This record gives sequence, structure tokens and C-alpha cells, in this order.
Amino acid sequence: MTVLPITIWGEPVLHRRAAEVEEFDDELRTLIADMFETNDAANGVGLAAPQVGVGKRIFVYKYANEDGAPPAGVLVNPVLTLSKVSGALPDPDEEEEGCLSFPGGQFPLKRAEWARVQGFDGNGQPVDFEATGWFARVIQHEYDHLDGKLYVDRLLDRYSRKAKKLAKKSGWGVPGLTWMPGVDPDPFGH
Repeated sequence: MTVLPITIWGEPVLHRRAAEVEEFDDELRTLIADMFETNDAANGVGLAAPQVGVGKRIFVYKYANEDGAPPAGVLVNPVLTLSKVSGALPDPDEEEEGCLSFPGGQFPLKRAEWARVQGFDGNGQPVDFEATGWFARVIQHEYDHLDGKLYVDRLLDRYSRKAKKLAKKSGWGVPGLTWMPGVDPDPFGH
């Protein structure tokens, strides 16, 4: 297994819809193993293929949950069904998100409290489970990456302005920027 570099906001693969996976083969399973290794090295709770420069509809997660879903898993070609997102303002103390592809930034975002995800594992076997609370947030966050969205694209204006300032100050927004988990400093201080 290999730790892969993580792409940073501005890399084109992060901002376009990922392609469906058509082959459930050894190449796919190697990518999935590398994604798990990279997610672990980055202290992440999830990682989508576009975050490692691969425009395919795959994400891995590692999140202990009380929903009966495995604490770690992979979703290939997932489909997401969500409950309604509350119209309330996000709680800055309870609903703050971060992203490995927007390293170090954390901003409040309102998400659906319930999600059902259906898709396939790395062998093409069906996967189907429900997630609630923070686990639902993790699933939604990773799924967004497959549609070319980062959580910062969903922020309310006041937080969006702060995120754009951070991106400008950090020199992001251009292709070719990455960071290497286990080599570069952990942007979230784990």
C-alpha cells in the first residue's frame, strides 16, 4: 500500500464530476487500499478518489458509528438519499467541518441529519446502509467530492469569504498543489 499526495483546492479534478467506475479489478482494489492508507496517514475520517487526483466515483471512510454500518468502508458508484437540511444557521461549535483538500480550514456548515448510501464495495458487491448525525455528515462530505464540490462551496457568505481569504493567503486555487500525509506537517494538528 502507498500513501498518495492529497490534492488541494484549485486542482481541476476536485471541481468536476467524477466518472463512474466500470471495472471492478485489481487496479481498483489497489487504489482503494492506497486510499485507506492515505486516509489513515492523514488522520482523516474519509477520502474521495478526486482528492488523490483520480476522477472516479469512489470514497473510503473510517468513522465509528452507532448506525450498524461497518466502522470503515468503501463506496464505489454511490447513490445518496438525504433527509431535508434544516434552514437554521449552522452552529459554529457543533457543525464545523474541515477537509483534507482545504488543509487547516474549518468552517460551520449545515448538513442533513440522515443519509442512506447505496453503492458497491471494491469487489462489486452491493453496499447499503443508513447514517445519522456526524456519520451522515462524513458520508455527505465525501459524496460531494464525487460531484466536484468541496464543503467550502456550500458555506454561508460570511464563512465563504473567510474561506476565500484563507485560500488566497495560502496560494491555493491553482493546479498542481498537493500535500503529503506523514511527510508534510498535519494541517489539522493531529
